[in-house]
Amino acid sequence: MPAFIDRTDRAILQALADNARISNAELAERVHLTPTPCLRRLRRLEESGIIQGYTLRLDNAALGLGISALIFVQLERNSLDNANCFEAAVRELPEVTECSVLTGGHDYLLRVTVEDLAHYERFVKESLASIPQVANIDTRIVLKQVLSRSMVPLPDAARR
Repeated sequence: MPAFIDRTDRAILQALADNARISNAELAERVHLTPTPCLRRLRRLEESGIIQGYTLRLDNAALGLGISALIFVQLERNSLDNANCFEAAVRELPEVTECSVLTGGHDYLLRVTVEDLAHYERFVKESLASIPQVANIDTRIVLKQVLSRSMVPLPDAARR
């Protein structure tokens, strides 16, 4: 059963999505609490697993990472052993920034970030295609990222 979050919890989560480095004092002010109850709520959200961690967003272009690709992967055979082996291999590839299991015609979706097309080609041929469980690789190069959100739509507390 999903955890219940009220309007104040939602405001805390939104403020953290906007700036995860906000101080507790500033967070408390933004959500109209004093610092102690604000920190108590924050700790409860962390301990319940609603807040799983805090991350850093980087500017890929500023780092010379000009290619972002979405790669659909189909395994030779979609078995538990093949999946475990594939997932373990993918975890070792630093170019892979996301890996999701899918339904339908593909088994996995990977997001890969590399410097340029030459690096992408090398990644596919030397790393991804060399994983024994991989049967098919289908790539889409991202031309422009229009939106990236860390915040998900929160359930409406009034409907619960």
